[in-house]
Amino acid sequence: MTVSIDSAPPRTGTGRLVIVLGGLSAVSPFAIDMYAPGFPEIVTSLGTSRTSVQLSLTACLFGLAVGQIVLGPVSDAVGRRRLLLAGSGMFTVFSLVCALAPSIAVFDVARLLQGIAGSAGIVIGRAVISDQSTGTRAARQLTTLSVIGSTAPVLAPVVGGLILGVGSWRLVFVALAVTGLLLVTAIWAWVPESLPVERRRAGGLRAALAAMGGLLRRREMVGYLFVMGCGLAALFAYISGSPFVFQGVYGLSPIGYGLVFATNAVGTVAAGAMFGWLAGRVRLNSLLAIGVVITVASLITLATLLVIGISTFPTTWACLFGFTFGFGLLLPASTTIILAVGSDAPGAASGMLGGAQFVLGAVAAPLPGVLGNTTAMSTAVVVLGFVLLAAVALITLARPWQGHGEPAGQP
Repeated sequence: MTVSIDSAPPRTGTGRLVIVLGGLSAVSPFAIDMYAPGFPEIVTSLGTSRTSVQLSLTACLFGLAVGQIVLGPVSDAVGRRRLLLAGSGMFTVFSLVCALAPSIAVFDVARLLQGIAGSAGIVIGRAVISDQSTGTRAARQLTTLSVIGSTAPVLAPVVGGLILGVGSWRLVFVALAVTGLLLVTAIWAWVPESLPVERRRAGGLRAALAAMGGLLRRREMVGYLFVMGCGLAALFAYISGSPFVFQGVYGLSPIGYGLVFATNAVGTVAAGAMFGWLAGRVRLNSLLAIGVVITVASLITLATLLVIGISTFPTTWACLFGFTFGFGLLLPASTTIILAVGSDAPGAASGMLGGAQFVLGAVAAPLPGVLGNTTAMSTAVVVLGFVLLAAVALITLARPWQGHGEPAGQP
């Protein structure tokens, strides 16, 4: 007798489910830049150029964007569980291909496919939460996933550096493959199908894309997507520029830089925890606006100090800590609101959310060094530009005073 993946879902508690979804939200962001400390070794190992190795980062980001745009709405039509299993399984396979890659061409293609496969866990994980929870409970669970997802790429280079201390860059991808295999096992055991057949959208990918198009006709949806996407773009510009700023400009050692990176990540986590506590007590749109204001104020302060000639390690660190703290409010608030506004097509909404994150992130990552030299000022200008765009989108399109996406009964 054959047992269908959908017909025999596992029995699980909410705690285990959120833990597994949290792992799915973390593994792909970790895969983005966990190997970054090994870039010089990859150049030598594969006999290639720095640009070709950097292209592997862009390839992964592009794969994550495309995968979420496609797999989110497709999961509205075929269900969540089987796509989660397939995505995690293929993530494991392509991580091993990366680890064994004989050339940069194979490596870059494997990174693209690894990103596409890994996107399933991010986009469908959010949709599972939307299927099963609403209001404040959904906001808090989504906050957990958002904090994990936003902190992971910040901590990933630190973890990658530790792995490189005991092995080559290939060991990083072996670790990712093992993680993917563990997630396949956890999904099979603890993640039930959350979208019953009667609630699925018929019509396949065409209908799913039509649903996405319908969501994009909503002014407020576009606004919140831009706020969230520009916030992530600012984060990736910070991630790509900060090593050169703190090590090249201020002379920190790799270990010292890792401590700065980790401390700023703590700011993101602290803000996310604060958001989780305040959700249900304070309007989501108010929390989003506060997050945007903090990020803008921090970067305006940094840029002003640099313009008047004050370029010190403590001031730059303090301002960037303010940015990461504000981001810790911006991301979970915008994510929760976007999924609430698109609650009639959660897979499509989650797919667009992920696409906006990583498309803009791929664009932003190389910008601090686009003129040939990454400095504190070039990094500050790029990050400030994106948070200002987020503020403009918030005011002109999202219009938070109108209360879109607030839980029922919220004032």
